[in-house]
Amino acid sequence: MAGVGPISQDWEPVVIRKKAPTAAAKKDEKFVNAARRSGAEIETLKKSNAGTNKAASSSTSLNTRKLDEDSESLSHDRVPTELKKAIMQARMDKKFTQAQLAQMINEKPQIIQEYESGKAIPNQQILTKLERTLGVKLRGKK
Repeated sequence: MAGVGPISQDWEPVVIRKKAPTAAAKKDEKFVNAARRSGAEIETLKKSNAGTNKAASSSTSLNTRKLDEDSESLSHDRVPTELKKAIMQARMDKKFTQAQLAQMINEKPQIIQEYESGKAIPNQQILTKLERTLGVKLRGKK
């Protein structure tokens, strides 16, 4: 290290400060009490809807009235009688059980049971699998 010059140390003080408190920390009880002790000015506001659920329920009267006036029946279409009879007849002709047919189309036996009892909501993919496996047209014109 020849020719660099005399080595000296920097003795200036370094000040490390904490970050200023965030808005949430300013509302903290410890911060408020410390401000009171130091004589700082504290502003207290009362919110008008504090502790109530008025903001959420103020516009529900319009929605409630619309729902009450709505007379539309909101239920899913179920499997028609002709379709469930056609599935059952085609399955019986091929001599499959519900479990065997379900296994062939990679569905649960409960699905076949629901289709044959008329409780299922028709699914086009399942109907396509049934048509292909049973060799019968179940949808559209016969």
